Amino acid sequence: MRPTRLQRHLKTKHPAHQEKPLAFFQSKKDSFKKMRTCSINSFCQSPSADVVEASFEIAHMIAKQKKPHSIGETLIKPSILKAASLVLGEASSKKLAKISLSDSTIKTRIDEIAHDIELQVIEKIKLSPFFAIQCDETTDVANLCQLLVYVRFVGSSSIEEDMLLCKPLETTSKAEDVFKLVAEFFENNELKWDKLVGVCTDGAPAMIGSRSGFIARIKQKNSDVIGSHCVIHREALASKTLSTSMKDKLAIIIRTVNYIKTSAVNTRMFAKFCKDMDCNYENLLFHTNVRWLSKGNMLARVYEMRNELTLFLEAQEKYDLLLYFKSDEFVLVMAYLVDIFESLNKLNLLLQGRETNRITDYGFIRAYIAKLELWYRRAQQGNAASFPNLDTALDEKQIKLDGDFKSDIVSHLRLLKEEFERYFPDLNDTELPEWKLTRDPFRVDEDILPSNLQEEFLDMKFDSSAKDDFEAMPLTDFWAKYVRIYKRVGSVAIRTLLPFSSTYLCESGFSTLVNIKTKQRNKLQCESDMRCALSATVPRINYLFRKNRFTPLIDVICE
Repeated sequence: MRPTRLQRHLKTKHPAHQEKPLAFFQSKKDSFKKMRTCSINSFCQSPSADVVEASFEIAHMIAKQKKPHSIGETLIKPSILKAASLVLGEASSKKLAKISLSDSTIKTRIDEIAHDIELQVIEKIKLSPFFAIQCDETTDVANLCQLLVYVRFVGSSSIEEDMLLCKPLETTSKAEDVFKLVAEFFENNELKWDKLVGVCTDGAPAMIGSRSGFIARIKQKNSDVIGSHCVIHREALASKTLSTSMKDKLAIIIRTVNYIKTSAVNTRMFAKFCKDMDCNYENLLFHTNVRWLSKGNMLARVYEMRNELTLFLEAQEKYDLLLYFKSDEFVLVMAYLVDIFESLNKLNLLLQGRETNRITDYGFIRAYIAKLELWYRRAQQGNAASFPNLDTALDEKQIKLDGDFKSDIVSHLRLLKEEFERYFPDLNDTELPEWKLTRDPFRVDEDILPSNLQEEFLDMKFDSSAKDDFEAMPLTDFWAKYVRIYKRVGSVAIRTLLPFSSTYLCESGFSTLVNIKTKQRNKLQCESDMRCALSATVPRINYLFRKNRFTPLIDVICE
């Protein structure tokens, strides 16, 4: 139905009519309809509803599984037709053959589904009293900068979160470019800045700059917005604190891993060596600074395979590295590093996930800082009970925790605690009245609240059904329900709960982007595919396929 193709068809197949006026074709159309002899009437009849619905459902599944659009006609349809002909017979196979699964059809279906999901999400945001966003950007395989924004809002019965937008930054990724893209989306969809209560980003200067950063520009629209730096990023930055001696020994471990892993021959020989020794593992692990958990996993694997590594380095005559692995001091430092990074990894995993909020995440951070203080006091006394691998290694070698090694551990724990306190200066917010009200409204004294909230707060505090719901429901569901009953008190709690504490959703969304936009699909406009793959909102397939109709060819020619 492309105009260029129709024009070419007219010139090549009907050259005698190419100079005819539009009225000629309109009269032909009317005469064909009166005579009922136009063969195109049967050809262009709208397909049955079941066929169109099946096409939409399959397109949605393709997008959900992050597969190429061409898989519909190259794999799915041939498989369906083959199975139908073998199991149900040729008649059923002919019916299924009417399902349109071409590359262009699947792309069109995905675009329509994504648009429907977007409309639903925007409608929910407009009905919510407040909403919060998190945003981050990355560079895809085509060197195009992609901005991903997630939104959290109050749904019908709970606090919900969904993808808001995924759009490319065509030139630079400065604060003004990001803000312009977000502001344009807000304006086009009539989203109010007054309802925005929180913005969570990474620590890039373009995002958190105090003068012209993205958050600063948003505060020009709404000064009450809470801007925050991702807690997972801050935890990863704080965990980089190491003394010089520990850094040197960590560099030796990384050098050993690289010696084996960067050589294909050494990798195969080490795997065979470990297999012959009946080791639990046959390979070491790489680490990268941009992956939150990789360094701890790498250290744990090296420490568990330290005996096999010692024998392999000796067989390879790699004496410069072997010297360290035969040193008791090196093994003890490695055991301590394994323990401390394991604790940091556990904290990191607690901070990850969906439906997290500042109340729970800040609780984890405060607990870890308290543990660091406890470990610091124990280490000062020469007690290594807080570090299982180190404690076991000290017992095996019959060594006490003292001397310079003890001083290094004590110094590291002190510095680590100071770094956490420096990167989390807002931990004291947990003692604010609104935080106490949100955590447990039935144990709060009304005197700590502003006077305009006290009377409504007392109504809720002595509401027996509200107290029963608080004990039975999750915290977010409770406030999502009672913000509509006790609006003033509920608004304070919702404004505390809604802001994101991390950019976890954006980071996990970038993993989806890697699967969708590959080297073979580097020209794909990925927003629709990303929305279908990431959104929790169910598309209205029934509504979509009912409005989908085909236009007869003669109508297109006349137009």
